[in-house]
Amino acid sequence: MTETRQDGRAYGVDSEVGPLRTVMLHRPGNELRRLTPRNNDKLLFDGIPWVGRAQDEHDAFAQALRDRDVEVLYLGELLTEALDDPAARAQAITGATEDLRLGDTLRDYLRAALGELDPAQLAETLMAGIRNDEVRAGGLVTSLLAHEDFLIDPLPNLLFTRDSSVWIRDSVAVTSLAMPARMRETQLTEVIYTYHPRFAGVDKVYDHQLEHVEGGDVLALGPGVLAVGVGERTTPAGVERLAQRVFAKDLAHTVLAVPIAQQRATMHLDTVCTMVDTDAVLMYPNMAEQMRALAVTTDGDQLHVAEPEPFLVAAAKALGIDTLRRIDTGLDPVTAEREQWDDGNNTLAVAPRVCIAYERTVETNARLEESGIEVVRISGSELGSGRGGPRCMSCPVLRAPTAT
Repeated sequence: MTETRQDGRAYGVDSEVGPLRTVMLHRPGNELRRLTPRNNDKLLFDGIPWVGRAQDEHDAFAQALRDRDVEVLYLGELLTEALDDPAARAQAITGATEDLRLGDTLRDYLRAALGELDPAQLAETLMAGIRNDEVRAGGLVTSLLAHEDFLIDPLPNLLFTRDSSVWIRDSVAVTSLAMPARMRETQLTEVIYTYHPRFAGVDKVYDHQLEHVEGGDVLALGPGVLAVGVGERTTPAGVERLAQRVFAKDLAHTVLAVPIAQQRATMHLDTVCTMVDTDAVLMYPNMAEQMRALAVTTDGDQLHVAEPEPFLVAAAKALGIDTLRRIDTGLDPVTAEREQWDDGNNTLAVAPRVCIAYERTVETNARLEESGIEVVRISGSELGSGRGGPRCMSCPVLRAPTAT
């Protein structure tokens, strides 16, 4: 199901592997230059990336998509264009200055200063943040804070556009991010989907003020079937709320709730499982045997929750097929763990049997090719420092239906 507007623009996603037509990325920028050894853990990065190299790697990723006839949209450009609208500016500035750490004097100063910026400057500031030593606000709060403290935190994880919004058929879910370092990201995606002319009138099935749901946990296994990871980032209440909302809009008939054993590199479902064909999944074998799913359906009045089943069994039943092929990460438990850490499971399908993957996950890529999957390799030595691969770095806006 896709929606085509009067201006010819279209959007809609009903599977993980339908031919990709339009995608939203975020080219890393000054927000990454705000990372230091003092704040990188708080901001959810394992290290301090070389920003110039990360930009080169991201440009190559975007070009690999364009080479497959994919339209690439950039979050920063969309945000700048949306901020031409005075209502968008007011909403974005209010959201960025709600933090209780600021106090009234500093908050009023920041709102006035941000209000004087043009759309491009405002977008850049909202993404890169503001340090205490970059303002001359006066007052008690700014006097007591350290010079290097951020008054508005940077958003280095904007790189991972998958998490802050996800398209479910022709509706968009603006998600609710769980980690404090990321919560403000969805305020910006909310501004884009509300005020950018390209998305005028788009239906929203979720918003950032609801229970926690993150896009990396949401997999569109096929038309009408969603798998949603439940763990550190997406809560049980979040998957229940999402199920209620997609059922009410007839966007799905089954939601599979998939509990995830939490480890540093398994924060989302798409860090352990992604689809590479209509009937094939790439899975992290060290967790695959333990993965269970609870099928959630509705009779129109209430939710019905089935008993837990093995994930692949529940997924095949929901899709109405005999079985899902499983392709394992790596060759053995140690290699699998190393390559899962390096985002080997986090592939982005650009069409059935074609995916983009980091070149460094050598054994996993070889296994994919042995299974008939074409692998488009990209470099990710710097991009991967935030623990995310090609799927994490992309928000599909339009996919063509898969052939039946």
